[in-house]
Amino acid sequence: MRSIAPVLTAVVISLLSFWIPNDAIADGVEQQVCDVSADYSLGAEDYSEAIRLHVEVVRKHPDNALAHYHLGFALGMADDRMSEVREYQQAESLGLRSWDLFLNLGLAQLENGDLDAATDSLRHAVLLGEDHSESHFNLALVEERRGMLADAEHEILASLLLNPGQPDARNLLGVIYAQEGQSARASQIWRELVREVPDYEPARANLAILGSPSEVANGETAAVDLPPTAVVNAIRDEQELRLRSRLVQMNPSSVQYNEK
Repeated sequence: MRSIAPVLTAVVISLLSFWIPNDAIADGVEQQVCDVSADYSLGAEDYSEAIRLHVEVVRKHPDNALAHYHLGFALGMADDRMSEVREYQQAESLGLRSWDLFLNLGLAQLENGDLDAATDSLRHAVLLGEDHSESHFNLALVEERRGMLADAEHEILASLLLNPGQPDARNLLGVIYAQEGQSARASQIWRELVREVPDYEPARANLAILGSPSEVANGETAAVDLPPTAVVNAIRDEQELRLRSRLVQMNPSSVQYNEK
């Protein structure tokens, strides 16, 4: 049996809220805001300055959960994963219950190799943000990494139901089907991606890995033998891409930052 290592691009998506509504803070804590200058630096992607300013904010206001969250985000963008996780956990302990906090926490834990903690955090993200395709996608990614294929399939289908036009989610569904031995279904997904999104290389690469059309013409095949770290290694091999593509959620009245 051929061993294949499906290609998964660096597509894990996280979001950062610059403003948190009352219902995202536990125990009736009043609506919180962070520091305008610190958040401007963060939105401008000046992460060293954002870290410096947010450190000063949390020094003066150690109970500001949103400031800890933003500091963690900036630290993560500066590749300080351990400190990133610490600040997110501090924000959580102060009562922050934003779905994107748990999304970012889970992604940082994933990058640190703590799959159990990442799964728990991303399940919280889905619970709090069930209408957001990013939550379902990233939980599916971790569950696929852990070999929980039925759960991963459920979450990626939920993500696609919310946002059908995601090439990365469709690609991941193909990866899941391939690992389940449903090679014909995986091949169909990747062929559709090649036809509809010609410059999407992972689908083309996965078709080549899967084999020639004759190998799937007769229906389903035996489960493919994937190395446990295949997907994560494929992500890390994409040196020109960061693991996380950052989007920004903002109060409409705030300064408009560029999406990344």
